[in-house]
Amino acid sequence: MLCSLIVLSYLFSVISKYIRVPSVLLLLFAGIGFAALARTYNLNLPIPSEIVDGLGVVGLIMIVLEAGLDLELSKNKISLIRDSFLAALLILILSAALISGILYFFLSAEITKCIVYALPLSIMSSSIVLPSIHHLTKSKKEFLIYEASFSDIIGILLFNYFTGTEIFTLRSIGSFSLSIVISVVLSLVVSFLLFLLLTKARTQVKFFLVFSLLVIIYLGGKMLHLPSLLIILVFGLMVNNWEKIPFKKTNRMVPQQELTGIRHFLHSITAESSFLVRTFFFVLFGFSIDLDFFGNRDVLFIGTMIVLALFLVRFLYLQFFFKTKLLPEVFLIPRGLVTIVLFYKIPENMKLSTFDDDILFFIILATGIIMTIGMLLYKKENDEVIEDPQFAERKDIL
Repeated sequence: MLCSLIVLSYLFSVISKYIRVPSVLLLLFAGIGFAALARTYNLNLPIPSEIVDGLGVVGLIMIVLEAGLDLELSKNKISLIRDSFLAALLILILSAALISGILYFFLSAEITKCIVYALPLSIMSSSIVLPSIHHLTKSKKEFLIYEASFSDIIGILLFNYFTGTEIFTLRSIGSFSLSIVISVVLSLVVSFLLFLLLTKARTQVKFFLVFSLLVIIYLGGKMLHLPSLLIILVFGLMVNNWEKIPFKKTNRMVPQQELTGIRHFLHSITAESSFLVRTFFFVLFGFSIDLDFFGNRDVLFIGTMIVLALFLVRFLYLQFFFKTKLLPEVFLIPRGLVTIVLFYKIPENMKLSTFDDDILFFIILATGIIMTIGMLLYKKENDEVIEDPQFAERKDIL
């Protein structure tokens, strides 16, 4: 059964390149189909939430590491990094503000709890975006890779802050800022040691060594109340930008040939691990979706309001800052793995009794379909077409 799912996921990945429907959405629909078959034949297949949560944690680690390995730091990319970071930050904050207002108004809930629910819904899903943009032009792909990666990191950090014991105080803000500084310093040290361990280890069994160390780093950071995913991100950045470290002695410690091999190895394990996690996570999540919510007017109304808010914020931001053709970027509002995992991690004391989980299901499906529409509408005429100047430096704005 598990092997069949992996083969099916691979076929979806191949098919998605031709029909431009995200493979993750196909997996989600497959899970919904399996659930319908199970109900038809009266099969009771309970799925423990711990399994989905565990897959989500592994997925988060791999997504963040993959993001770090994809980000190249160089002077000629400063404007690209700046623009994509600002897009991720401001779109996330504006989306969270609008969604918080919607939940506060329609559910009559505490504003802090509304923010906690709004933040996961405001994060662009890199697990859906990154595998789906292979047919876009280079500039569009680079921008979306950076934006989706930044959206994940910023969203997770803000979620950790707002689910803390104390917020909106100088003490909590100072503590949060200090934890980020400590994490950056700690991550540089840990990343350096982990990277040297990879280069010096003579054993061929490196996958489980790296994976185990990353999980230990993640759990250790959580125990110390540090944003541990930041450590993993810095590790990925260090590996991908080792030559740019301004210390000649450090650069000489790892020969270029060995460095290339390590990068290839890490890219390989993150890609394959992410593929496996996405496969099982989204099939299981689709299996848990009950389509009866289509008969619930409240779910459809609130879910539609949130989806419209996400689309409106993205459209207005991109239109104002770039003022050019924005297809398919404006349609890329998918919510996926990070959103679902963070929902599982909302503390009991922060949960909204009036929030129907079916709203989450509706938003995941609706945003995925909207992204598919954008991909189908986008047509790259030929390689000679001049790239839209939307990613060029805008001196009149910044």
